[in-house]
Amino acid sequence: MKKTIVALFITLAFSVSAAFAGNLSFKGKCDKNPLEYEPGETMTFTVECFDDDQPAENVKLRWIRSGDDGERESQDVVYNKEPLVITTSIKTPGFVRIQVVPINENGEIIGGEHAEHTQFNGGAGVLLDEIKGIPEPEDFDAFWDRQKAILAQVPIKYTLTPVENNLEDVVSYDVKVDCSGLTPVSGYLSMPKDAKEKSLPARVQYQGYSVAPIGLNAGAGRGQIYFEINCHGILNGQAPEYYQTLQQTFLKSYGFPPESNQDPNSSYWCGMMMRALRAVQFVKSLPEWDGVNLTTGGGSQGGMQCLSVAGLDSDVTEVDAVVPWFCDVSGAERSARVDSWFMPAWVDPLGYFDTTNHAKRIKGKVRIFAGLGDYVCPPSGEMVLFNAIKTEKRIQFRQGKTHGYESPGAEDFVLEAAAQE
Repeated sequence: MKKTIVALFITLAFSVSAAFAGNLSFKGKCDKNPLEYEPGETMTFTVECFDDDQPAENVKLRWIRSGDDGERESQDVVYNKEPLVITTSIKTPGFVRIQVVPINENGEIIGGEHAEHTQFNGGAGVLLDEIKGIPEPEDFDAFWDRQKAILAQVPIKYTLTPVENNLEDVVSYDVKVDCSGLTPVSGYLSMPKDAKEKSLPARVQYQGYSVAPIGLNAGAGRGQIYFEINCHGILNGQAPEYYQTLQQTFLKSYGFPPESNQDPNSSYWCGMMMRALRAVQFVKSLPEWDGVNLTTGGGSQGGMQCLSVAGLDSDVTEVDAVVPWFCDVSGAERSARVDSWFMPAWVDPLGYFDTTNHAKRIKGKVRIFAGLGDYVCPPSGEMVLFNAIKTEKRIQFRQGKTHGYESPGAEDFVLEAAAQE
C-alpha cells in the first residue's frame, strides 16, 4: 500500500462558551504520522489550548483516552500556557481516540459531550490493513437483485419543471422520477444550455441525514450534468413548516427504531437506496450523458448513498465520499470498537445496508475524506470501508477533525492503493 502525507494548515478557529474570557481553541498533533504506528508503540499527542489566539492560562481541561482495544482512561488538568502531552499505545488493529475538553468547577464538560467545536478530538491507529468488518449476509447479492428487479418493473418516467437560476449558460429543473416504493426521486437537475447529445459527464449528488430542502446548485451544472436529490423523495423549495412537520411526524428519527430494521425489505434504508439507484438510472437515460463518465458524491449519509449506489450500478466510474456514514455498523456490538454516537442500534438485517458491504462491489475509482476525531463515522469504520474496496482508492484522514468541525492547523494523512488484480 502506498502511503502519502499531505500537510494542510487551516486557519479556521471556532468560538467557545461565554464561560471563557475570549475564544477558546485547540490544536493537536502526534509525534509521527498517526497512520503509521506499530502495535504497542508509544503514541505521543501534543495538544495546545488557546484563548483569543494566545496560550490559555488556568483553564480546566479533561483529556480522555478511549480505543478499539476497549481501554479507557482520563485525567483532569489545569492548562497554563504549556502544551498538554498525552502518551498512550494500542496493540490490536484499530484506533486510539484522544479528546481534550474544557470542564467547569463541577467537572462537567462545558457545552456538553458533543460540543466538538469547543474541544480537540483526534486519534491514531495501528495495523490498519487488518481492520475488518463482520461477514455480510449470505444472500446479500440475492436480496439486492430482488430489489433491483422490483425497481426495473417501474419505467423511468419523469417530469422536468424549469427553475430560474440566474445563469445564462445553465438550465435547471425541479425533477421527479418514478420509483419503486411510496415516494419518487426528487431533486434539482442542472446542465449547460443547449448541450449536445452524448457530450457531458454526469454527477449525482446525495444528501446527508436530515429532513431539509436541498439548495439549487446551478453552478455545478457548468460542464456537466449535475443532479442532486433529497434523500426522502419529498418536495423541493417548500416553506420551512413543510419540512418541520415531516421531521416531527412521518420522518421523525427515520431509520433508527430497531423494530423498523427487522425486515430489510421494509426498512427505510431499502427505499432510500432504491431512490439513490433510480437517480443514477435517470441520469444515464438523458441523451446529453456521454455514456462513460459518471460520478456519485455526498457527505455523511450522502456518502453512504454514493458508495452504496456505486456498488449497485457498475457504470459508476468515480465516487467522492466525504465522512461516509453507515460503515461497520456492528463495530461496537460485534467487534468492541469505540461506538458511533449517531448510528442505529445493530440488528443483523442492517448488514444489507452497511456501506462497507456495498463497497466490495464498486468498479470505479473511490476517494474518501474522513476525520481522525469523527465518532459519528469512526475512523475504524472508514478503514473497514477502505479495506473492502478492490478498485483504485484513496482515503484522506484529517487530524483534529470531527464530523462537522476541525481544529486549526489540521494536518492530512493519506493512504492510497491501486486496483487489486
